[in-house]
Amino acid sequence: MPLEIETIPKELPSTDQMTSLLDKLMDIGVSAGKNIIVAIIIIVVGRLIIKFINRLIRRMLEKTKIDAAVQSFIRSLANMVLMTLLVISAIGALGIETTSFAALLASGAVAVGMALSGNLQNFSGGIIILIFKPYRVGDFIEVDGKTGKVEEIQIFHTILRQIDNQIIYIPNSTMSTATIINKTREGTRRIEWTIGVAYGTDLKEVETAVNDVLDKNEYILKEPAWSVMVNEMADSSVSLSIYAWVKSEDVIIAKSVIYAEIYRQFQQKGIEIPFPQRTVHIVKE
Repeated sequence: MPLEIETIPKELPSTDQMTSLLDKLMDIGVSAGKNIIVAIIIIVVGRLIIKFINRLIRRMLEKTKIDAAVQSFIRSLANMVLMTLLVISAIGALGIETTSFAALLASGAVAVGMALSGNLQNFSGGIIILIFKPYRVGDFIEVDGKTGKVEEIQIFHTILRQIDNQIIYIPNSTMSTATIINKTREGTRRIEWTIGVAYGTDLKEVETAVNDVLDKNEYILKEPAWSVMVNEMADSSVSLSIYAWVKSEDVIIAKSVIYAEIYRQFQQKGIEIPFPQRTVHIVKE
C-alpha cells in the first residue's frame, strides 16, 4: 500500500504578532539610535572639555616653578587619562556595561602589556629622565648621531627640533640608556680653531694678528683667557690651534665669524696661508 505522508500545515504569524514584532524592532532601533546619538554628543562635547582642561592645566603649570620637562610630561599624561575616560563614557552611553568592559580590559591586560612592552619601557624611561634630568626642555643635545633642541618630554617620546627645523621623536627608553651630549647645560663652551701659516712666517706677528681679532670680536669672552699655540710642524705649514671661550648659544656663529676675520686679517698683514704643494723634478737620462 502506498505510504501516506501526513503534512503538517505551517502556521503563519498573525497580523497582531507581526505588528508586535515590528514594534519591538522599532523600539530597539530607536533606543540604539538614541544611544548612538548620545555617544556621539559625549565624544564631541568631551573633546571640547578635554581641550579646555588641557589649556587650564597648561596655564596652571606655567604659573608654577615646576621644570618645563615635568610640565610637558604631566600634560601628556593628563591628556591620555582624560581621553581614556572619554572612551569609557562613550562606550557606556552605547548601552555596554562599563563593568563588563573593565573586566574585559583586565582580562586582556597581560596580552596588551606584552604588546605594549616597548611603550611601558618608554614610560619608565620618561620617569628616569625626569628624576635624573640629563637634559631639560630648551637644552641642545646630541644622541645617537641626532642633534637638536629639546622641545618636549612626553610620556613616551622626547621631541627634538633640529637646526634645519626637522622634528625628531626619540623613544624615552632610548633617551634613558643612550650616551647623551648636552651642549648647552653649561653656560659657556671652549672652541678650537686650527690654522696654518707658511714656514718662515714670524709667529709673533701671527699671534698679534689673532689676538687683535679675538679682542675685538663680540662673541669671544675675555675670561677665561684665550690662547694661541703651535701644535704641529706639518708638511707644508706650521699648524696653530686657537682656544677661546664663548657662550653656548654662540658656538656656531663664533666658529664661522672668527675664521672669516682671521682670513681677512692675514690678508691685510700679508701673512701667507699655504696650501699643500708638490714639487716634481724631471730627471733626463
